[in-house]
Amino acid sequence: MDLTENKLLTAGLLFAATIVFVKMVSGIMSSGIMSSGKKRLPPTIKSFPVVGGLIRFMRGPIPMIRAEYEKLGSVFTLGLLNRRITFFVGPEVSAHFFKAPEADLSQQEVYQFNVPTFGPGVVFDVDYSVRQEQFRFFTESLRVNKLRSYVDQMVVEAQAHFFSKWGESGTVDLKYELEHLIILTASRCLLGREVRDKLFDDVSALFHDLDNGMRPISVIFPYLPIPAHRRRDRARARIAEIFATIIKARKCSGQSEDDMLQCFIESKYKDGRATTEGEITGLLIAALFAGQHTSSITSTWTGAYLLQYHNFLTAAIQEQKDLMKKHGDKVDHDILSEMDVLYRCIKEALRLHPPLIMLLRHSHSDFSVKTKEGIEYDIPKGHIVATSPAFANRLPHIFKDPDSYDPDRFAPGREEDKASGAFSYISFGGGRHGCLGEPFAYLQIKAIWSHLLRNFEFELVSPFPEPDWNAMVVGVKGEVMVKYRRRKLAVDN
Repeated sequence: MDLTENKLLTAGLLFAATIVFVKMVSGIMSSGIMSSGKKRLPPTIKSFPVVGGLIRFMRGPIPMIRAEYEKLGSVFTLGLLNRRITFFVGPEVSAHFFKAPEADLSQQEVYQFNVPTFGPGVVFDVDYSVRQEQFRFFTESLRVNKLRSYVDQMVVEAQAHFFSKWGESGTVDLKYELEHLIILTASRCLLGREVRDKLFDDVSALFHDLDNGMRPISVIFPYLPIPAHRRRDRARARIAEIFATIIKARKCSGQSEDDMLQCFIESKYKDGRATTEGEITGLLIAALFAGQHTSSITSTWTGAYLLQYHNFLTAAIQEQKDLMKKHGDKVDHDILSEMDVLYRCIKEALRLHPPLIMLLRHSHSDFSVKTKEGIEYDIPKGHIVATSPAFANRLPHIFKDPDSYDPDRFAPGREEDKASGAFSYISFGGGRHGCLGEPFAYLQIKAIWSHLLRNFEFELVSPFPEPDWNAMVVGVKGEVMVKYRRRKLAVDN
């Protein structure tokens, strides 16, 4: 097995494990699959009997998708053990994946392994109607008026961190620094002042145990009594105790804070029922898990690419100079929204390195899909349907020189992500299950990098990083070492 296969082994194993888990919770596949007599089924990847494509997936799902896409086109099926996975590649065939109602394509069977971490009664442990109401709570907590107050807190955290932790010059692991800062900002904006000011170290350690309790084996056996799961369960119980105390104290005092915790405390279901302490805790954990990894990963990739490509770094710095001429040193929600160059740099890093490399659904009904060549395929009930942001974001008929870093591909006049219609760019998913935290993520990353660009010069001193395929969420492998020197951006240059 070569080096690339070793890197992708865990990613493939994790995905294969997910499919096995779906099989376990869904039961034995029914015999109601359409016969090929009158129906046109997608072409099937050639693989060994019984184990199907398991071996190829263990070697890496992305190389397999790339090879089969070239041979079979944008829709194809893989046999994996006793299941069938049908892949949709590209915006021409992905509309049903992203727009289908939950009754047709659902997430719940695939993501049940999150329940021990998020807790009972939230997200994937409730039926779709309740989950939709809980997602409404997320939406309300991320409205523009809320985001404005969150941005103020993000800016304060960034300024305080780099002022107190960094000297006039030095060498740091950029990945570590950004991971730590994003935990701080997430704690303040999402978990609340009490956690950020008094309980940060305790809660951060507990979340670390929660995070480490989500292993590849957890996908298949989420309740297996291994040490990592026992630490996860103890941490989950302690976090519940901490938030129960905070919630009671806020309710008794009548105080109100600008954070997601307060939004969840005040949220009510359509029948008038208030959220419980357990639900609030579970929703906060889900929010932190959804945002922490993806934001820190994307922040790191953004920095690495800017330091590698000086022309885009120069353009991003010039944008900061222009904004400082216009607004002075102030940074708020509206000023961040003016940072189009920085936005495109972040978006391009995220196109090349989406943290979630595979999105999955379970099909509850038969449906058809038509390729861009006009070929129509019938997808049987019982199939698992998959799409890959990591592969779809690099399709050459959508993105020019797709493996190159070029933020200007999103600039007015080009807008390559819009030229082929919806679902051409799917780093944040899309449709019914698009990421609710996308605006929060962009604001958080822009708040951090606007401060860094204004106050520091950087040099990348370690090799350009590689993806960490061994992680549950594909991040940045190893250290990203940079030299920095403090300076004040001159706006008259």
